[in-house]
Amino acid sequence: MSIEVIIGDDHNIVREGIKEVIERKAKDIKVIGEASNGNEILNLAKTKPADVYIIDITMPILNGIETTDRLVRMNPKSKIIILSMHNNRSLIERAFKYGAKGYILKESDVEEVIHAIREVYMNRFFLSSKISKFVVHSFLGKKHSSKAVKILGQLTRREREILQLIGEGFDDKEIATKLNVSLHTAHAHRKSIMRKLDIHKQADLIRYALKEGICKL
Repeated sequence: MSIEVIIGDDHNIVREGIKEVIERKAKDIKVIGEASNGNEILNLAKTKPADVYIIDITMPILNGIETTDRLVRMNPKSKIIILSMHNNRSLIERAFKYGAKGYILKESDVEEVIHAIREVYMNRFFLSSKISKFVVHSFLGKKHSSKAVKILGQLTRREREILQLIGEGFDDKEIATKLNVSLHTAHAHRKSIMRKLDIHKQADLIRYALKEGICKL
């Protein structure tokens, strides 16, 4: 019986590359679906859930951490590996806080990716060997979340979704249309986000979203 995997990344070449090497090197793993953003992953999960999800952390529309949060809420048994270019402590903490079981770097070799899938499938945690030791030790030894994680934790799920869209350059009218809410509601959410983060300029809000890996350029 194969371990069924869904891959989420906004770059087709990345998805195809991961799929090709996995299926060539691991006969016990099968890629059953691909997605370019978080919403596509959620839709796939509703119709044909996978054993393991490999999700890029900075996808458009709905990033990897928000997608992880929603997958786990849909099915607490969801097993998710975050794929990232960054060994940023804050990102690692947030990934595990919202339900990821693995965190691997895009520079990882094929054997490590395959090993991560098998480990997470067995309900074990996995961290890329290339993550800096100080980051791993700091994360595993911490009793409390970092300041950045705590601050983001004050935002509601909707506010985090809107913060990503703001970071991607959408204005309130576009956000309202995309999320099917009123312009007043979108504006109210923006004001609430700025108050909670103590950020009061559009440019600073976008910089914050980029810095914390909520979105990418």
